[in-house]
Amino acid sequence: MKGCFYGLKGKHLSLVTIVLLCTTILIWGWKKTPILTGLVPPQTRLHLGPEITDDFVDNNVPSEQEIDVGKGVTTFVRKDTVKEELQLGAPPDSEQNSDKSEEISSDIASNQVEKNGILTSVSKEREKHKQVQEAEIDGKVVDVRQKEKAEENNADVQKQNGEIGTSLGSAYANTSVDKLTTHTQTPAPVCNYAKGKWVVDHKKPLYSGHGCKQWLSSMWSCRKTQRTDFAYEKVSWQPKDCQMEEFEGSKFLKRMQHKTLAFVGDSLGRQQFQSLMCMITGGKERHDVIDVGPEYGIVQARGDLRPGGWAYRFPSTNTTILYYWSSTLCDLEPIDPSNPTTDYAMHLDRPPAFLRQYIHKLNILVLNTGHHWNRGKLKANRWVMHLRGVPNTDRKIAVIWKAKNVTVHSIINWVNSQLPKYPGLKAFYRTISPRHFVGGEWNTGGSCDNTTPMSIGKEVLQDVSSDTDAAGAAKGTGVKLLDITALSQVRDEGHMSRFSITAKPGVQDCLHWCLPGVPDTWNEILFAQI
Repeated sequence: MKGCFYGLKGKHLSLVTIVLLCTTILIWGWKKTPILTGLVPPQTRLHLGPEITDDFVDNNVPSEQEIDVGKGVTTFVRKDTVKEELQLGAPPDSEQNSDKSEEISSDIASNQVEKNGILTSVSKEREKHKQVQEAEIDGKVVDVRQKEKAEENNADVQKQNGEIGTSLGSAYANTSVDKLTTHTQTPAPVCNYAKGKWVVDHKKPLYSGHGCKQWLSSMWSCRKTQRTDFAYEKVSWQPKDCQMEEFEGSKFLKRMQHKTLAFVGDSLGRQQFQSLMCMITGGKERHDVIDVGPEYGIVQARGDLRPGGWAYRFPSTNTTILYYWSSTLCDLEPIDPSNPTTDYAMHLDRPPAFLRQYIHKLNILVLNTGHHWNRGKLKANRWVMHLRGVPNTDRKIAVIWKAKNVTVHSIINWVNSQLPKYPGLKAFYRTISPRHFVGGEWNTGGSCDNTTPMSIGKEVLQDVSSDTDAAGAAKGTGVKLLDITALSQVRDEGHMSRFSITAKPGVQDCLHWCLPGVPDTWNEILFAQI
């Protein structure tokens, strides 16, 4: 009986020892091995203590795109988040980059993480007891119950997450999750196209001054004059710190598909318009291009030498390019419409009627003014300055350059006020084109006889515009500056100069440019910015 008892006890002890050993191994493996945790019911939640939840949000996310989800738990996601960034993130220049970028709904965060194979649920109501519902990695659920255990498993988690995508911080740039903040990538610096140098380019010009007869006025085609040197055509502008996209007519039309680009300004704006038409077509005749001037109220009135503008449409892409003449960017209206010799009210603070009527149809707007602001022009055109709807009596504003400044600020502010109404509109103000008269004005013996490119300089290193009035007016608005003043200043050889079709002696044009020529560069810079 006693021997039987001891015999049974020895067998039972052996069995008990084996069971205890297996149980110990099973419990240890349960805690240490992620595979075994798959047995945990799906609704099991991870309760994070206050000392962990307080650190759930790290406003200083590491540069390696890490997101700290509690102390010691760092999730790395290195790929496939760019698409979600486009879907969930606000634009890089959005005003949400500041306060709103710190708060994303937990639903968005959960959906985003779930796409990458990780499901994270965040409770908004209990800041000290935020819970992570599941962490699903490659189909295996990890129940991280304690900070210490999570810290031990961190290396394994990193390894398994290595192929999921870039950091959640990248995916959540400019979005938010209950104080879940992440790094936003520093936007690429904006190119200052006005800073750079002129270089010889044998691939230029982009069209022939002889061939572009359909769009180019003969008076601006120096190939048709007595001029014999054309080195000014073989020069390109090279920005200092960035590459300028090479212009191609087909690429331009594709980019401007179903869009309208309008130049509104003086004769230099007209030159830029004609230059662009020649650049798009390569100077070739295009019989498919349609005159759509009447759609924009552009018609030639009886008795006028030419219409108040031109508008052409390329049917292949439904792209419209137009020019409207408004030399001062002021609204002009006859004071006495019944009198053919009446004066005209020149409203310094009112945009041209054309813009007020048709701005809703425009996608790209390029404004300019400058060289008609002189007493001779005002007197010859019978323009009388008006402000707030009545004749101006302020002597300070009556000074020409101050009156011009009032108008430049007024038109830019007005266009800026229209941008929220028309989100598809992008507006530019082109800075003033420099004159190069030496020894007088156009009618007093002024000349510009230089014909050698870059002989007075070829590099522009200044960071600010030479047209300070325009720069000041555009600052802080949504109207971009098309800054061409300084880069054009060193191209004195590119003017019409003494050459003309009629070859009349004594009068030189040191204001307008030979085409092809400098205005082509203005359009290349414009193309790079649209």
